[in-house]
This record gives sequence, structure tokens and C-alpha cells, in this order.
Amino acid sequence: MKDLIKFLNNSPTAFEAVESITKILKENAYIELKEEEKFTIKKGGKYYVSRNGSSLIAFNIGRKLNDPSLQISASHGDCPSFKIKPESIIFEDGYLKLNTEVYGGALFYPWLDRPLSIAGRLVVKNKRGEIKTRNYVHGRPFCLIPSEAIHMNRKANDELKLNAQIDMLPICALKKKDLKEYLEEDTGENILTYDLYLYPLQNAYVWGMDDEFVSSFHLDDLECVYTCLKGFVNTFNDDNINVYCCFDNEEVGSLTRQGAASDFLESTLRRVCESLKIDYYVLNARGMMLSCDNAQGLHPNHPEKADLTNRPMLNKGIVIKYNANQSYTSDALSSAIFKDLLDRNRIPNQYFANRSDIRGGSTLGNISNSHVSLLSVDIGLPQLAMHSILETAGTRDAGYMIKGIKAFYKAHLKENTLK
Repeated sequence: MKDLIKFLNNSPTAFEAVESITKILKENAYIELKEEEKFTIKKGGKYYVSRNGSSLIAFNIGRKLNDPSLQISASHGDCPSFKIKPESIIFEDGYLKLNTEVYGGALFYPWLDRPLSIAGRLVVKNKRGEIKTRNYVHGRPFCLIPSEAIHMNRKANDELKLNAQIDMLPICALKKKDLKEYLEEDTGENILTYDLYLYPLQNAYVWGMDDEFVSSFHLDDLECVYTCLKGFVNTFNDDNINVYCCFDNEEVGSLTRQGAASDFLESTLRRVCESLKIDYYVLNARGMMLSCDNAQGLHPNHPEKADLTNRPMLNKGIVIKYNANQSYTSDALSSAIFKDLLDRNRIPNQYFANRSDIRGGSTLGNISNSHVSLLSVDIGLPQLAMHSILETAGTRDAGYMIKGIKAFYKAHLKENTLK
């Protein structure tokens, strides 16, 4: 939990999440590859490559590869938030406000009346005239979105209807200033533009009578990002190509050059196969993907919103996610293969499906599979308040996921069995 909490606190946006992942990979002797350079891959090697500073693919190569299996876990490092627009300053009625735009399917009302800061990426020009990128975390109270007093809106507790362009703009000063100039003073850089997002200053924490809960911003999907990484980083099989993916922009559909709908995974795998002189299509036919994204846990005050029989509970294990309309990739075969592995390793697991009259969410598995088609199962960990500024999960489930991912990468996929 301490390591997970540190990871969560250091990763307010996808840019910092990839920075945190990279640090862990480097500490474990993974070698960085550049997309603009030729890949030189060796059996027994450990490598990673990033794109846009917000997506990353890492892989370790078996020493034998006599009958190679391709085994992938994929998660996403972005989360719903509010992105600051390029021309961001609104000064009216004596208040300086930031003009923001909703990123993803954010739950609005929990953002009100909290100390917020800004983080993401700056694009700068150095003294040599070169355009570079810098990750930026302000790290201090910077702005706040004030709610409307109950005296001004007596129906606020009955029907809270918030408008993204009116109600969700944060205030940050009582006199007019320029954000870019402020950032230049804060960093000493010549800033051209930025990709900056709001985030709360509330750190992740464990709580409850028996320390059974963990709450944090960005728990969806950084909990899967971190637990998959921990399960992957030092786990090998001499006949596997084990792959770890963290994609950006899942919350807005993945249709970017760093998203799951891009060629990032496919091109990386093709280059690995080319370097190792392995047939890409044969390897894919021997492959399996775990699409890892947290699941809706049974809500304590609204159990009626859950399915009648597939309703995962916190601290009851890894969730295997189903949807008849294929919002998730799990089918009878893929889920049976993975569940059998979990059961043999005595790792708790459970099922999730939506109520038949409630439309649920989707994730990156099917999007990625449209480019790299593999046997695939959607999994995650149960949580409450998904897409809120503060989400909650069970403290034991992270350990179950790490064990499950380790078991997956240690095993070898052959004849519809992870042996």
C-alpha cells in the first residue's frame, strides 16, 4: 500500500504516470528504445519505449523462445479531469478564472470547494532555439471551484445541475494576470504552450476501522497501471515475450497517436519480431491480452444499481468483466483460461456484469484488439465512486492483482491453457 500510495501521489496526470513507470523500469535495468531509431532486441533482454511522454510499452524477452507465446497486460494512465484551454484567462467581476474544458466523463460535484493545483506538460523553447517538453507539477494550492451557497439555490441538494462552462471554472486570483507569464516565473522556462489539467491536492490514504479502504484521485486506472507493472517488471518465462502497456486517452476514446487505437502496440510488436526473426502473425495467434481497468463495486447505499448476481465486492479479489454487447473482450474461453490460472494459484476472483437495464462503460481492450487481435479478457479491481475526484477501493485487492499478473507472466499460453 505504501508504494501504491506513493505512485498515486506522484502521478496526477498521464505524463507524470509514465515518468513514474519509467523510473521503476530503469531501477530494474530496463533499456530505453527510441521509436525514431532501429530496435536491437536480444533474447533475455528487458526494454521499454514511450510515445508522447504519456504512453509506454515495456517488454521482457525469454531466453529460449522455442515455442513463443505473446502475453500482454494493458491499462491506461489518464483520468477524467478539467483541461486548461490555450487562452485560459477570464477576468470578470473582480475574479480571475481559468477557462477549462472537461476531459473525459468527470463527475462534477465532488470537484467543488476543494484546493486544486495544476499538472501536466509544458512545451518550452530553450536558449538554443530547440522546442522541448517538460513535465510540470505545481504542487501547491492554486485554484478552487466555489459552490453556490444554499441560500442562493435552495434546490441544490435536490437537483444539482452543473454547467461545465459556467459552474466549473476555478478562481485563482483577484487581479488580472497571465497564466503563461506566471508559469515562466515559476519554472524559469520560455513557455510556448502547455497540456495542463486540474488535480486535487488530497493525497491518497488508507482508512477504516480495520484499514480496509484506500481512497485517491486517479485510482481508475492507476491502480491497474501500478499493480500490472509490479507483476510484470521482474517476472519472466523463457518461452514468452511478456509485454506491459500503459496507454493514454482511454477516457476520451483512445483515438490519438498515443491511444490504444493507434499503431503504437502493433508497430512495437512488429519491430520486436523483426529484430528476433519471429513470424509476427504466428506470434499473435499464440497471444493473450489482459485488458486491465477497474470495475464498479457494489455500492453500499445503492445495491439496486448492481446486477442481481454479478456484483463484485471490495477486497474479494480480481474482477472478470462481461458484457453481451462486447464492451469488454471477455468470452467463455478467455475468461475460463484466466480464471483457471487464478484458481490454481488460489487468487480470489469474481465476476462483473451490468444490470440489463443500465448501460455501463467500456475500456481499451476491444479498441486495441481491432489492431492487434488476440485472445483477450477484461479484468480490473472493484472500486466505488468511479470518475469522482476521490475514488475508493479495497486495500487487499491490489495484492491479489499483483499475484495474478505475476502468475500470468510466469505461465506459458499453449493449447488454451496458461501452464
